[in-house]
This record gives sequence, C-alpha cells and structure tokens, in this order.
Amino acid sequence: MATPARDKVDVDTTSSLTSNGIQHTLSETAPSLIKSANTSTIITDTLTPQNGTTKAPLPQLDASLLRTTLNPTPRPVPLPHSPELASQTICTDHMITVSWTALNGWAAPSLQPFGPLSLMPTASCLNYATQCFEGMKLYRGHDGKLRLFRPQLNCNRMLMSTTRIALPAFPPDELLKLIAKLCATDGDKWLPKDRPGTFLYIRPSMIASDPSLGVQRPKEALLYVVLTCSALAAKNLVGGMRLLASKDDMCRAWPGGFGYAKVGANYGPSLVAQGEAITLGYHQILWLFGEDCTVTEAGASNFFVVWRTREGTLQLVTAGLEARIVLDGVTRRSILELAREKLTSGHGGNLEAVEVVERTFGMVELEEAASEGRLVEAFAAGTAWFVTPVGCIHFRGKDIEVPMVGAGAGRYTAVLKGWLRGIMWGCDGWEGHEWGYVVGK
Repeated sequence: MATPARDKVDVDTTSSLTSNGIQHTLSETAPSLIKSANTSTIITDTLTPQNGTTKAPLPQLDASLLRTTLNPTPRPVPLPHSPELASQTICTDHMITVSWTALNGWAAPSLQPFGPLSLMPTASCLNYATQCFEGMKLYRGHDGKLRLFRPQLNCNRMLMSTTRIALPAFPPDELLKLIAKLCATDGDKWLPKDRPGTFLYIRPSMIASDPSLGVQRPKEALLYVVLTCSALAAKNLVGGMRLLASKDDMCRAWPGGFGYAKVGANYGPSLVAQGEAITLGYHQILWLFGEDCTVTEAGASNFFVVWRTREGTLQLVTAGLEARIVLDGVTRRSILELAREKLTSGHGGNLEAVEVVERTFGMVELEEAASEGRLVEAFAAGTAWFVTPVGCIHFRGKDIEVPMVGAGAGRYTAVLKGWLRGIMWGCDGWEGHEWGYVVGK
C-alpha cells in the first residue's frame, strides 16, 4: 500500500491557516467589515457557517450603546514634575471596558470609574500571551484644544493585532468613538488649559479573559482603555540616543511571525536585553536580524538614517514592511508621508532634497557609510520616544558615531520633529492639519 504524500498535504493545508483563521474571526465577530467578493456589499444580515445552516450574527462592538457611570471620588491631578507624575502609575478618573463572549458577542460598552480588573488565574492572557495593545497620546494644544494624532491608524492596527492572536474583531470606528469619549470626559481636568504642550498616554488593550486553561481560541475577551499620566515627553538626550546593536544570539522578530502586530509577546522577551543595555550606558537595543545583520527597530521604535550614496544621492532610509518583522508605526508612516511631500524637493531652500527609501539594509552598510563620511544623521521614531536623534551605535565592539548639528539633532531630524509637534500640539501654523483629531469642543 502506497504511503500518502504527507509533506505535500501538510504544506498545502497549513500555508494559509493564519490568514484563513483571521478571515473567520472577522466574519464571526465583525461581519460588517467583510465585503462580498461578487457584489462588494457589506454583509450585515446573516452568516452561513461551513455546515450550510444560517444564523443571525452576534452583536458587534457598538459605541452608541455606551453606559456611563461617573466616578464619585475623583482624585486630584498630580503637579507638574512631581514624583507621582513620573511614576507612570497614575491614571485618570475613568476607563472604558467592553466584554465579549463567543456565545453572546460584544456587550454594551461602559465608561466607569478607573479601577482594577478581575481575572481568574487560569485566564488565557496570563498563560498564553493572548493580549495586544496600542500606544496613543492625548495632547493639550498651545491653541487650547485637545487633540489625538491620526487615531484611526491606531484603531486599524489594533484590529490587525487582535485578529492575529485569535481575539475578536471590531469596527475600528467604534473603538475610536469610545477612545474619544473617554478623552472628552477626562481631558479637560487632567490636561488643564494652563498646561499647553502636555499629554496623557492612552492605552487601549484587549485581553483574553477566558478562564479555561486549555490551549485554544479564547471564548471570552475584554477590551479596555485607560488614560495614564506621564512625564515622558519627547526626550532631549545630551549627545543623542545611544544604541547597542543586538548580538547574533538575539532576535526580536522573524519572517512568518508577528513582529508587525502590537502584541505583548513581542515585548516581554526583549526586556532582559534592554535592561542589560541600560546598565551598560545605552538607551535601547538596535534590533538586528539574520546573518547579514539587517536593521529592524530601535527598541520599540522605528529607525531612520540619512546618508549619501556613493553616487552622491542624499537619502532618508528606513526598513521596509515587506518581511513583516517591523511595526508599521504611526509616527513612521507620518514621517515618510511628510518627507515625500516636503523634502523630496528640499524645504524652502534650506535643506537639500532627499530621496525617501523603504528597503532592507544592514549594519555593515551603515558602518561603511559612517567610515566613508557619508552618514549624515539617524533617529528613532515612535509614540513613546517621539522623534529622538541617535548619536552613537555600538556594533561588534566598536562605536559608530552619528553626526549631530545644531541643538543636538540633525537638520532633517529637527525639521520632521518640528512639523509633527506642530500638528500634535496645534502650533507653528499646523493648527488645522487633518492629522490632528480634535476632541470635544
């Protein structure tokens, strides 16, 4: 009797398991996001499972059902520069919570007093890292307005992250409505108008609260949003950020994995190396991948370099997204869009035009650019570190010094940072930019 060709069967069967599973999650938990391939209409009435029967769809996430319970014992706002503020443990008076179950779908959202969550020790998120999150900020503008920065991109990315780890899907617009409501509720008190240029950190999270200890798709989940006080504004590091390039035995993300999603499992394993790097005098790990030392991310931030090619072309370069090992950061995307709009033909005659490039590049290429005098500047970009110039990269026992000019930043770094700051805080002629999402009045 012939032996079945198991290898071929296994490859054919498993090659699309993840993508098929994500599509099933979307169809079951957020059917309004699924379009028919034939009619391009949105399916909202019924779903047809594999057995051919028809069932009514379960409730989706719906911000219009929000129930509000105000905190009867609100706490005082910490003073600027206080130890309380620096602790990053102080949250505002309220939070958003929404529960989901496989049996009943999404429940009505709740805006309620901030407080602890209740979880069983067997909860899936505590045992199998079925958890994802987003990082956003609420800004008190210099024009007095409260703003979010391109929040739709965060909500879209969170949908991608949740479905990647078997958590339920949701319409991103509904999540944005809930975030905006929480910001409008607590923003005026916690970001008073006499403190322009300040912000609150926004942490939307989803966790699998399913108490079953089995390794399986979670049947219960909790979406929640909190606002946290933070003293971590854009950092002004003397001499710029110092990066320690990762060693050959370290890897943060890999092709076929989930480095492109903002899931907790990407961060916990990196903290040991990050802690050791800090004790050695560095601020972050510059994560490399593979034998050719491909540059990926600086800590949890995207990494940019400005250099001149051997042919003389000035380029702004960052890692591409094709391999799906680099996060599609909102700050990253915004920098690339601004650079393509304003820097490819120079800036008011003050800056030389640059070519904007997204591609794979390695540390040897960067090292050669530095040794040949072609390295112009480098910076890290993300919600937490904002746009921070890089002054030094330690690679294979040697320091690569990155040029810095002016007020501790390269000229392109400073210009891009200034444009983004203007949009976020409503100043310097950027008050009405479409990327600034005004909250409340």
